[in-house]
Amino acid sequence: MTDPRLPCGQQWAAPGKWPLVGERWPDPALSPTELTIEGCCAFPQTITLEQIASLPPTTLTLDIHCVTRWSQKSLTFRGVLLRDLLSESQPKPSARFVAYIARSTRLHSTSMPLADALELGTLLATHVDGEPISTEHGGPLRVITPGRYFYKSLKWLMKIELLEEDRLGYWEAAAGYHNHADPWLEERYVSSSLSRADALALVTSRDLSGKELLSLDLRGHELSHLQAVAAILRNSNFNRCQLLAADFSRANLSNATFCEADLRGAQFREADLEGASFLGANLSGADLRGASLLGCTFVSGMAQPTCQIDRTTQFSATALNMLSTLEAEFIAAHALVS
Repeated sequence: MTDPRLPCGQQWAAPGKWPLVGERWPDPALSPTELTIEGCCAFPQTITLEQIASLPPTTLTLDIHCVTRWSQKSLTFRGVLLRDLLSESQPKPSARFVAYIARSTRLHSTSMPLADALELGTLLATHVDGEPISTEHGGPLRVITPGRYFYKSLKWLMKIELLEEDRLGYWEAAAGYHNHADPWLEERYVSSSLSRADALALVTSRDLSGKELLSLDLRGHELSHLQAVAAILRNSNFNRCQLLAADFSRANLSNATFCEADLRGAQFREADLEGASFLGANLSGADLRGASLLGCTFVSGMAQPTCQIDRTTQFSATALNMLSTLEAEFIAAHALVS
């Protein structure tokens, strides 16, 4: 039975688990105690966290949905509404977009239309479930954007910029993440710009090593012995492919689908498999040691077929901590875990 609270392609994380995705720590050289508001506004300002804490608080309970396919139920955040915080800065009519900049070593950011941010009830949160948000989860001040994938809820908020024109954030520009990011529309990535002819030429060569090719649709192809070492193939469709002895070592395959694919003897050593689906795939003899498995799907409680693994399928024991209880127990019972 379909869970009406769960967008397509998502799975619930284990209760109490909030997986860490992306950067783990902010830049220690940058101040964690101030927030700057600037750009298209009448009164740019820098305010302290103490001043923010003195504003009327708002509490918001919502489900969160990560682009790497895990979701968590009913987290309660407390903080200040973006609308309230911006009221004193007085955005100008020309302010059509809002950008959030993080206190990270690369100052990563995200953005969205200002009207959308206000309509969604964006919260600048200091607490979750009654406790201060931990540093690794984006504290002391994190953007919470309801109704969008969680990369639009920026960690370690340091600056808000009001813009006339949009400016793509880090994940949108560097990783091809969708700028609108609606989980109910599965807006995970932008579509591949590769032409069908160019894609077929690469398939014929069977060498994708080092290539960056988002959202490839290769379903049903014969790709045995494919070389894709260190390739970036996020959100690609390998469903029902023949991938005997394919080498995806160190590849980024986040949100890729391998449903009902023949992956016997395939190499996934140290690959990024976050959010990948292997339902119905044959992973006999495959090596997934060192791979990141956050949000991976190997078994489903629904009608979809479970993947095929045995004692020749290798996993790292530490990787099982990233999986749901159902997935971890299935792998521990059937695969070789070391």
